[in-house]
Amino acid sequence: MPQKRTVIGVDLPNIPWEDRPAGSSDPVWRYSKNPVIPRDAIPTSNSIFNSAVIPFNHKFTGVFRCDDKCRRMNLHRGESDDGLNWRISPEPIVFKGADPEIAAYNYGRYDPRVCLLEDCYYLTWCNGYAGYPTIGLAYTYDFEEFLQLENAFLPFNRNGVLFPRKIRGKYAMLSRPSDMGHTPFGDIFYSESPDLLHWGRHRLVMRPAGGWQSTKIGAGPVPIETTEGWLLIYHGVLTSCNGYVYSMGAALLDLDEPWKVRYRTAPYLLSPQKDYECVGDVPNVVFPCAALCDTATGRLAIYYGAADTVTALAFAYVDELIAFTKENSLC
Repeated sequence: MPQKRTVIGVDLPNIPWEDRPAGSSDPVWRYSKNPVIPRDAIPTSNSIFNSAVIPFNHKFTGVFRCDDKCRRMNLHRGESDDGLNWRISPEPIVFKGADPEIAAYNYGRYDPRVCLLEDCYYLTWCNGYAGYPTIGLAYTYDFEEFLQLENAFLPFNRNGVLFPRKIRGKYAMLSRPSDMGHTPFGDIFYSESPDLLHWGRHRLVMRPAGGWQSTKIGAGPVPIETTEGWLLIYHGVLTSCNGYVYSMGAALLDLDEPWKVRYRTAPYLLSPQKDYECVGDVPNVVFPCAALCDTATGRLAIYYGAADTVTALAFAYVDELIAFTKENSLC
């Protein structure tokens, strides 16, 4: 069992965990009791997926994408003692402090990520502005009150993911510029900010490649700092004769210049193969949004949306994932 202190962070011995199935050598494996959050965990929900989970007060909290029975996309708070059994608020999060110009959205809020940065928890999501998708940004100290900042970027943009510390004295974010619709293209970009309000110094990180990541790519959970670089779990999409297929991969980014990709998986880590990933409101989707990592053991619990309908869980060891990425790299 890996024991090296590869991960830079804190010990989280109580994260969800299940050993790799007997006979498997895969670097990432599914929780045997998936989905961990069903589509109807609250009375009003049509689906609960593509959601963010983070340790908080020795337990776990999260921000969940809950599409309601009118098919409105919104964000709800949830909490759990063990990261498996979740209590999700039936009421959407109410954001405070936002300029009325951006608060009066008409597109929906969806696909959140949560990042502990300095002494505060920051929430990014795909936010509507005048009907156009862009990156919303808010912060909280207690997951009770959420204060909204200005949208980070111009429309059109999705998959905004903050780094968990400043890089060269600046806040940093990954994003995926897009278009109005179900984007048939997309590269990952890096951006910097002195104050989380003004963003610039945009740099290309990586483009789609072949096979499972040939149409578009997007950042997943908050990057994990390791001695080998930033471990980025991301999604890649191919266009099949039956539509888009979303799978999971990993990359190692340079610690000081994260727009430089050192290694990147050629094979996928997880692709839609189980019924709950293949059948749902949007078939054939594995979409990672959050990861819990225990520094002491290198255990990694990855939360992902399945078929745009439910939330599922997978596991890995960071050291094994890094080794697999380096040994099976496109770079």
